[in-house]
Amino acid sequence: MKGKIATLLVCLLALALIMAACDRVGKKAAKEEAAAVGRLQIIKDRGQVIVGCNAELPGFGYINPAGEFEGFDVDFGKAIAAAVFGDATKVEFRPLTAPERLPALQTGEIDVLLRNTTWTLTRDTANELDWAAVTFYDGQGMMVRKATGWKTFEDMEGATVSCTTGTTTEMNLADAFRSRGIEYTPLLFESTQDTATAYEEGRADAETSDKSQLAALRSAMANPAEHVILDVTMSKEPLGPLTAHGDNQWNDVVRWVAWGMMQAEESGVNSQNVDAMLSSKDPTIQRLLGVSGEMGTSLGLSDDFMVPVLKQVGNYEEVYNRHLGPEGINIPRGPNRLWNDGGLLYPMAFR
Repeated sequence: MKGKIATLLVCLLALALIMAACDRVGKKAAKEEAAAVGRLQIIKDRGQVIVGCNAELPGFGYINPAGEFEGFDVDFGKAIAAAVFGDATKVEFRPLTAPERLPALQTGEIDVLLRNTTWTLTRDTANELDWAAVTFYDGQGMMVRKATGWKTFEDMEGATVSCTTGTTTEMNLADAFRSRGIEYTPLLFESTQDTATAYEEGRADAETSDKSQLAALRSAMANPAEHVILDVTMSKEPLGPLTAHGDNQWNDVVRWVAWGMMQAEESGVNSQNVDAMLSSKDPTIQRLLGVSGEMGTSLGLSDDFMVPVLKQVGNYEEVYNRHLGPEGINIPRGPNRLWNDGGLLYPMAFR
């Protein structure tokens, strides 16, 4: 009997190893196909864009009561689909945890990652990833209960801090407290929601993440007014869409869709007036909407690729206001204003 069990276990182990090897081979083949054919052509042949996103972060990426993905990052995914197909619905959203997101992009499981991911040197090089643009400038902060009276990190000596593992957040927390000589206990989770729940339930004294994420999570708490985000920023967190290394054309498509939405705001073009703007005499607007020039052709798209983007999704301001501004979780735009309004958003020239 023992011999039969041992044989069965060996067979099961062998089967598991074979399946794992097949999975690796399949993912490698998909990646090699993308490199040979080009990701844009694969997407066109498939008929939809596959976007990796968050599913539990209000404002950026979450599933609404109707069971649909919604949020700032989600809308940028829809915008990419509108640019490629003329139809913002030709997109599939795949929810990913923080540890899952980069491997999903590296193996070709997704076409683009739009999941509040920080642009860093290591990710840009060693992880073989390419950021297309910065769509949201953020910084890491700390949320605590107002009743603690804490104002600075030094007040938090001995605190337990909940944090998402597999992120720059975990490293920044360690750097900030170690440099100040502050003792603390990290409480780590793979899921954003688990991190927030642990803090709200009192298993942690504080929660750290990007300030925008903290504001979003606080808005979903039972008593948001009982929690404050300290006036301390421990890092720079430039966030935006990213693609896998080695396909400049696809990265260019993602990049110019994002910049196009910013340029549309700068030029005063939005979802309500885009048809009227087709007759504009402004050269930048003409090129943006494909009336003149061959902006889309050089990307492998139609020259008017921004028209369906703006009609079906909107310009940057519309997307921001819908999810992060007055109509959403109400985060002041701050550095995410346009360059000519004191912000950091600076779309490159459409010419």
